[in-house]
Amino acid sequence: MNDVEFRELRYFRAVAEELNFGRAAQRLGIAQPPLSKAIAGLERRLGVRLLERTTRRVELTAAGAVLLDESRRLMDAATAAVSRTRRAGAERPSLVVAVKPGIDADLLRRIIAGYPEDLPPVEVSVTGWGGPEAALRRGAADVALVHSPHDVTGLDSEPLVSEPRVVVLPATHRLAGRRRLRRADLTGEHTPQWTDAGPAEVAYWAGRDPASLAVTWPNGAGERGGPETCDGPAPDGPHVGDLSTLLEVVALGQAVAFVPASVSRYPRPDVAYVPVSDLSPMVLSVAWPQASRSRAVAAFVNAALAAQATGALLPGGESVENAVG
Repeated sequence: MNDVEFRELRYFRAVAEELNFGRAAQRLGIAQPPLSKAIAGLERRLGVRLLERTTRRVELTAAGAVLLDESRRLMDAATAAVSRTRRAGAERPSLVVAVKPGIDADLLRRIIAGYPEDLPPVEVSVTGWGGPEAALRRGAADVALVHSPHDVTGLDSEPLVSEPRVVVLPATHRLAGRRRLRRADLTGEHTPQWTDAGPAEVAYWAGRDPASLAVTWPNGAGERGGPETCDGPAPDGPHVGDLSTLLEVVALGQAVAFVPASVSRYPRPDVAYVPVSDLSPMVLSVAWPQASRSRAVAAFVNAALAAQATGALLPGGESVENAVG
């Protein structure tokens, strides 16, 4: 790897992710001939074939798949190093905590209450679905609160809260008055499509439990080539990007949604929350980069774990089951 330039890794990554030289060149903002020449030169210096090319398709070789994974790690690490260095040198440094839309604000406040006042102040960054993990890898955040399932590659994490999932129904839905449901009771219902969510998250929030982060839906939606096939149609409801939009979509009768039970602490007259007995629970974890040596990150993680140990992460000591039951 001594003879490989960072620019070449960036070029290769674009081709490997697009599997099309034309699209990769457009993404990079360069012409296709120099891109093809750069990839060919990279293969010569490494002494291995990275891509199998035909007139109809481009595919990664085994060596190419390894280089794609390593190039992602290297580029993410470089981006993170630059970002963290700049933030560390800021006039007023802060601890950036990345969270997903719909995070329980009360829970976050209870964690921050145990964070030492003599350390950099906490700055909350709300990202898209899948965003907290990405923010950690590129150095845009120092620590994150993430819902399962999440991609823990390059990260350490500790579970904080486990709670059941409930289905949100329009108040006028035929099943809205039931005390408890099974997933099969909701077969055929439309479910929302989360903007920026990965395949596993899409499956999870559609009321399924994929065993892998790579998911292939039978009807072709989602990430191709994944080992796990979900039982049923892919989400086909409206696109949503935050909790308030999700609840509006449900209230209008355009979809039903599966969410953490804690969401039911914010009732609305036009929706109903019903526990689903045969779905695995949602787990909220605190995550941080494996390479982090920050005192502030350690203090935030310790504050989160201390709040968990004392039961402070569930208001009033009430179990989530009782909150919706």
